[in-house]
Amino acid sequence: MGLVKTSFVFVGVLFLTTLLICSADVHHYDFFVRESNFTKLCNTTTFLVVNDSYPGPEIRVHRGDTVFVNVHNQGNYGFTIHWHGVKQPRNPWSDGPEFVTQCPIRPGTNFTYEVILSDEIGTLWWHAHSDWTRGSVQGAFVILPAENETYPFPKPDADQTIILQTWYNEDYLQLINEALALGISPRQPDAYAINGNLGDTYGCPNDTIFRMQVDYEKLYLLRIINAAMNEPQFFAITNHTLVLVAQDASYVQRFRSEYILINPGQTMDVLVMANQNAGQYYMATRPFANGAALPVDFITTGVFQYTNSEGGLNASLITLPARNDTNATDSFIGRIRNANVTQNPPLNVPADSDIHRRVYIAIATNNLPCNTSQCLEQVRFAASLNNVSFVFPRVDILQAYYNRSISGVYTEDFPLNPPEFYDFTGNLTEFNPMADTGTRAVLINYGDGVEIVFQATEFGGGGSHPMHLHGFSFYWVGTGTGNFNNQTDPRTYNLVDPPLINTVHVPRKGWVAVRFFADNPGVWFMHCHLERHSSWGMDTVFIVRDGTTAETSMLPPPPGMPRCT
Repeated sequence: MGLVKTSFVFVGVLFLTTLLICSADVHHYDFFVRESNFTKLCNTTTFLVVNDSYPGPEIRVHRGDTVFVNVHNQGNYGFTIHWHGVKQPRNPWSDGPEFVTQCPIRPGTNFTYEVILSDEIGTLWWHAHSDWTRGSVQGAFVILPAENETYPFPKPDADQTIILQTWYNEDYLQLINEALALGISPRQPDAYAINGNLGDTYGCPNDTIFRMQVDYEKLYLLRIINAAMNEPQFFAITNHTLVLVAQDASYVQRFRSEYILINPGQTMDVLVMANQNAGQYYMATRPFANGAALPVDFITTGVFQYTNSEGGLNASLITLPARNDTNATDSFIGRIRNANVTQNPPLNVPADSDIHRRVYIAIATNNLPCNTSQCLEQVRFAASLNNVSFVFPRVDILQAYYNRSISGVYTEDFPLNPPEFYDFTGNLTEFNPMADTGTRAVLINYGDGVEIVFQATEFGGGGSHPMHLHGFSFYWVGTGTGNFNNQTDPRTYNLVDPPLINTVHVPRKGWVAVRFFADNPGVWFMHCHLERHSSWGMDTVFIVRDGTTAETSMLPPPPGMPRCT
């Protein structure tokens, strides 16, 4: 996680968004995934990590490259790896969600992922996509500009990855398995972390604090990743202004802010100028939540440290929005706009006449009947999209879809609208909180324009949701409060400069609308990136049919795909 200078030497001409035909570099990595011990909060914990590091190794390549990652499972249980935000054109086989596009990599075996980059630029990340294993199996995926391609902002003197994390004194898989068996919500985290460091606010004298050394009047690019399990996070650096320049590997119109709000799954690239008096300044993060299930309100610290600086730090100087400051959240998110720069893909927002598939999805937390002998109550926690709580099959959906000879794995009847319309954002205490279950997918024709409206509901105490779609970036074209009105609300859409993102913040008691063209054939997972909600069933699958040519059809499966049995 050291500071990386931005003077690079490399070979090859990389794919540019101008569609210039050229070659690209190929990179090879080996991930050895095994149990390791870590001591934090004066307690030693054993869990699964990559190459004995937490967070795991950083992948650093250039736009348009191809990356092969050979993952060796030297642990005690199966898992998969997902390359979050990478579109993987025509290649769902290496996308990674367990039992959606592949079976888990079993202990003692290995599998090589082919990660195909296209127009992504900036910061993404990789993580396990099996239960809660991503809490410890995670790392940065940095995509640098191509040769002869410039930044659309002043070139930074150096860049630094900042990964925001959730820390438990417990193995992550064991944690969620216990909660699911009991039918309850997983317990609160023991701490939050910055690049694996807990800082100086938790009371254990042996805990480490992340330090970023800077030089006066130098410009730094922070690559911020929210890898936390369930917590949107505020982030700030005392006495320094942040300038947002990119989100989810796409450039945005620059703006200045004293803080950022970043959801689980999201990435943000931020410029900061080291222009204050030489000294040591806190960087700090704390969670945001506005529903009934408030996260524990820990502030985690790091240090923005000028070279040759002396003196101590003053915790009282840390200024972050309050844990439930919805106004601060909405104010920051509402300023994000797509940047009209040549380094971004040409703006291609589906117009009204392009929309062939409209999906209106009500998001809820629910109940289901107890399904284990250990349940504490007759019902257990669940979550749903359009009242369907997703059930993961034991054979991956992609294999069943591709082979056609495997039946009974999924159905193609995910409801395109809520089964019942009501006051989604009103008082729902009198409504039945029970959900249906199923493995139900949405089928879309290749090339169709798609609009999805995500509607938050007040079931289960409400709250906001970061919704993530694999295989695509989409345009966030609209948002509003209350219940979506399909007659009046589309008139407020921003079709001029909507952000191009892969994870969208759905506000409590509100809605968001996203649009994209279904030009990536395959099976693609969609889910809430609050991990407890995804574990409870707040998921579904979008299947994009092949086009009419080989170039618009899925690639064949690679050799050595993991087997389910």
